[in-house]
Amino acid sequence: QAQLVESGGGSVQAGGSLRLSCAASRATYSSYCMAWFRQAPGKEREGVANIRNDGYIKYADTVKGRFTISKDNAKNTLYLQMNSLKPEDTAMYYCAAGDEIVGPCPYSPAPYNPWGQGTQVTVSS
Repeated sequence: QAQLVESGGGSVQAGGSLRLSCAASRATYSSYCMAWFRQAPGKEREGVANIRNDGYIKYADTVKGRFTISKDNAKNTLYLQMNSLKPEDTAMYYCAAGDEIVGPCPYSPAPYNPWGQGTQVTVSS
């Protein structure tokens, strides 16, 4: 049974919005860190936003002010609201969870496990 399942990707024009969802198992949802990553073709996977289990949130500079990460505890679901989308936001988006972490949630993908299967976001100009 998949521990993380993303949904909500799609194709939008620049300036549009999308909301990604990541449904988690109860155990995975209680992880120390939950995060959104993205990976464009030919590029490394990069951290977009993360949220610690105490509610501390971090955003990459490239999305700050445009993206919002949130959690719904009743639904064990992680969200990423993406506004003012740009063509450079085009990528496969993944959610991930991590417990073997101390301090702030990192942007590096290395400490995170498990991962979802990804959902594609395409922004046209």
